[in-house]
Amino acid sequence: MPYIESDKRKPFDQQLDEMIHPVTKGELEYCIFKLMVKYMSGKEFRYSNLHDTVYAAQHCADEFRRRYLDIRENEAREKNGDV
Repeated sequence: MPYIESDKRKPFDQQLDEMIHPVTKGELEYCIFKLMVKYMSGKEFRYSNLHDTVYAAQHCADEFRRRYLDIRENEAREKNGDV
């Protein structure tokens, strides 16, 4: 999923560390949208490129859900009991 070689991560990590951190959901959505638009700039406006852009965002959402939301849900279930 979002795994790229560590030497290729450094420039992205540096820029992201220097970026203003989004605080609200709207700010986060704005940043994600702008990144998607930036990715598409210079690419041909065709279905496969547009689909790749949306799929990348969805794939990241799926990975975030797997790593964080699912763990939180499991903790809540253990604490409060299953339905």
